Formats: sequence, C-alpha cells, structure tokens
Amino acid sequence: MLVVPQNTQLTTGEAAQLLGVSRPTVVKLMEDGVLPFSRPNSSRRIALHDVLAYKEQRSRQRREALDEMTADAVDMGVYDQAIGKARGSDDAAA
Repeated sequence: MLVVPQNTQLTTGEAAQLLGVSRPTVVKLMEDGVLPFSRPNSSRRIALHDVLAYKEQRSRQRREALDEMTADAVDMGVYDQAIGKARGSDDAAA
C-alpha cells in the first residue's frame, strides 16, 4: 500500500492507469467536464482526489446496475434457472 497526499496532481497517463482506461479516455472525460483538471503548463493535470472520487462513483454505478439486473432476473425466474444449471454442472464435474 502506498500513502500519497490527497492534493497530489497526476498526469493523464497516471490517471488512466489508476482508472484502468486509456489516456485518450481520460482526456475525453476531462474535455467533457466529467473530470476537473488544471493546466499549469501545456499539459493537463488532475487531482488524485478527483480521480479517486470518479473511480468510486463509477464502481457504485456498476454495483447498482448489477443489483438491478439481478433483481430483474430474479423477478423473471431466470436467475434461479441459471443457478440451478450452474450447480448441476458442478455436480456433474465432481
């Protein structure tokens, strides 16, 4: 684990690596106003705390979407069927 001050400024490449996306994706998020940035010189810089907040927001949205999809599958009875098939496959392999 690495301890870094929250006011640390990252390059677009560092932010991309932390988010697990490409550098052009980070640049687009900045240009679209999703990620705030500064331009102390000709290059863009983004605050670590902004990158971490975006990452947490994205994770929360994914979890909520997955929960909603699971609830829909349960309502339609598809979830129980899939679990039963998976368990049957496990039993056959054992």
